[in-house]
Amino acid sequence: MYATPIFKAAGLDPTGVSVYIVSDNSLNAFVAGGQKLFINTGLLLKADTPEQVMGVMAHESGHIAGGHLSRVHDQLRNASAISILSTLAGVAAGVAAGRADVGAAAIMGGQNVAQRNFLAYSRTQESSADQAGVKFLTEAGISSRGMLNFMKKLEGQELLSTSSQDPYLRSHPLTMERVDFLANFVANSPLKDAKVSANLYERHARMRAKLYAFTNQLRNTLRAYPESDTSIAARYARAIAYFRDSQLEPSLKIIEGLIAEEPKNPYFEELKGQVLLEFGRAADAVPPLKESVELSGGAPLIRLLLAHAMIETGDPSLLEDAKSNLIGVLSRERGNSSAWRFRAIVENRLGNEGEASLSQAEYSLLSGDRQAASYHAVQAERKLKKGTATWLRAQDILNATNPEAQDKQDAATEASQ
Repeated sequence: MYATPIFKAAGLDPTGVSVYIVSDNSLNAFVAGGQKLFINTGLLLKADTPEQVMGVMAHESGHIAGGHLSRVHDQLRNASAISILSTLAGVAAGVAAGRADVGAAAIMGGQNVAQRNFLAYSRTQESSADQAGVKFLTEAGISSRGMLNFMKKLEGQELLSTSSQDPYLRSHPLTMERVDFLANFVANSPLKDAKVSANLYERHARMRAKLYAFTNQLRNTLRAYPESDTSIAARYARAIAYFRDSQLEPSLKIIEGLIAEEPKNPYFEELKGQVLLEFGRAADAVPPLKESVELSGGAPLIRLLLAHAMIETGDPSLLEDAKSNLIGVLSRERGNSSAWRFRAIVENRLGNEGEASLSQAEYSLLSGDRQAASYHAVQAERKLKKGTATWLRAQDILNATNPEAQDKQDAATEASQ
């Protein structure tokens, strides 16, 4: 719910913008590699209200709409999400964005990557993005106060040394003129005191609780969300904290209570399945994950978790269902390397050697291992029927990983013409 109204107001197709959450405690957000918006977990945890996150998204959408990405280094313009970020850490899609089908939202590793890829926007570009951002927010019926309050969070850092400042301030120059513009705009806006729905505030609280519990030790989570706090967000945090501390029973007890209270919440079922899977109870994890997939409308990362659980059961009768779920994931997220890795396992167990090799080649290519990708593509080419779509894809991977072969093929094509 955060992103969609803003993207629409900016004239962007919500399904064409991918939202990624970077596992980094520093406060930052940036756009790169086309219509890809990256938000650090540190920013989400420090955002007191959903309007502050929306303000950041509106500002970053201003950079996209303003064509500022054309000034980014070539490697950033052409980079895929896989090359920018590294490993999946497993927080479900849709929690931060509010819906699972607005791009892909996933907690991902690579804390140092963001530092290398920050966009050094000029002050002119920043002012332009602010003006576009408040326009988008207004058109979406959202107050710009959140953007103003976010900027005020940064004001106190201007006197700090550069090394002590949050990356957002270093990559997005803050000026008094920008703050004054936002303050004046909010003061004169009919939406100045408007708030988004109470439901979104609750989702924001749960999102922060989830991120906090996944990124902190048990004692810290219990300090932030003590047992005396019986809110759903607090119980959600404690369930995750006990799970991460290898305490299965207290975690499951809380989760069961949450499910009883909100039986149609896909993320509680997902958490139950994840907990059971990681405690070695894959067969028990399948039913809640199936329910979660259905309730979420087929959220890709939940389908991926379900496929993983099905594979881990060792039950051959579940392999076709696992494959179906992985195909569903890849139909929406072709660049999901984990899905290709799991598909390689499934295809191998089903005896589909060519498909298994091709899936392994796709995984290796996304992981940056060109040598392995080429090797597996050769194996796939030998085992797949010539002329089929899969065989042609193996050829594509070979050409992508072997420039000399591509040059020879191009020369042969030219000679035949």
